[in-house]
Amino acid sequence: MSQRTIQSIYTDGACTGNPGPGGWGVVVYFSDGSIHELGGASSHTTNNKMEMQAAIAALQFLQTSGQQQPITLYTDSEYLIKSVTQWIKGWKKKGWKKSDGKPVQNQDLLETLDELNSYIVKWEYVRGHSGNVGNERCDVIARSFANGKVPSLTQSSLTNSHQALAQLNQINVAKVTESPTTLTIIETNNSEISSGTHLTTMEPTITNSSTSIDDKPPELRVAQMRALVETLRIADEIATKGYLITSSELADLMDVHASAVTSRGDQWRWRNWIVSRVRREGNQILWELERGDRVGGEED
Repeated sequence: MSQRTIQSIYTDGACTGNPGPGGWGVVVYFSDGSIHELGGASSHTTNNKMEMQAAIAALQFLQTSGQQQPITLYTDSEYLIKSVTQWIKGWKKKGWKKSDGKPVQNQDLLETLDELNSYIVKWEYVRGHSGNVGNERCDVIARSFANGKVPSLTQSSLTNSHQALAQLNQINVAKVTESPTTLTIIETNNSEISSGTHLTTMEPTITNSSTSIDDKPPELRVAQMRALVETLRIADEIATKGYLITSSELADLMDVHASAVTSRGDQWRWRNWIVSRVRREGNQILWELERGDRVGGEED
């Protein structure tokens, strides 16, 4: 299994209205010159929240890579840097209260950042809109998502995954890899259920695959369909029996990067289910699944 070194990561957030529709973007630079980009959207948010969610996605990506070498994380948000490197220690000591006694805003996101932050991460401020390539690219990604568009993201495979094909007959949860270069981009669209709650719809789109679906052998396509059906059956059982699952378990079920789960907010939609954040237990966030088609009609 091959693994490359992450050299630096750029993050940025954007919001139209503040509060209003928002987006975030992440660009990861590797030592071999390759690039990996991430991004997402929220229907109603603030600029600071998007800045923090971009950083959360970046740190989760770093954590997933297993890298121990130092990296530099660049952001144009002084609020984000000071929150993570200076203010957060005092806030925790005061029970998440500011000096004026008022509660700290975005405590949940700050707690997640604090958990993910590591000694190998050097936080560096970069001036926005100053011609820095990484920062400008993050800004384009974030603003595209904020404006309801899904940009074309550069995706780079971290490891070899040929072994997935050999394990098709042993799949309990859909984790099928279509090719060594296949990765999942999360495309977000806003939807609304009859209760008036605004949700984010998450559907994976496979890109950068060297083999199209029609070129695959029938037995592989059937195996992938069986894996999908099994995944949907498991999700339905979790919803029916009221089980609570962690962020990592939910990410495995959906076959997405962990950042695609925690960066979505407290409630959003995935396929037939409404996913809701229930509570935090220690370092884990617990989620609940509920069949959306049984709650009420969905607006197109």
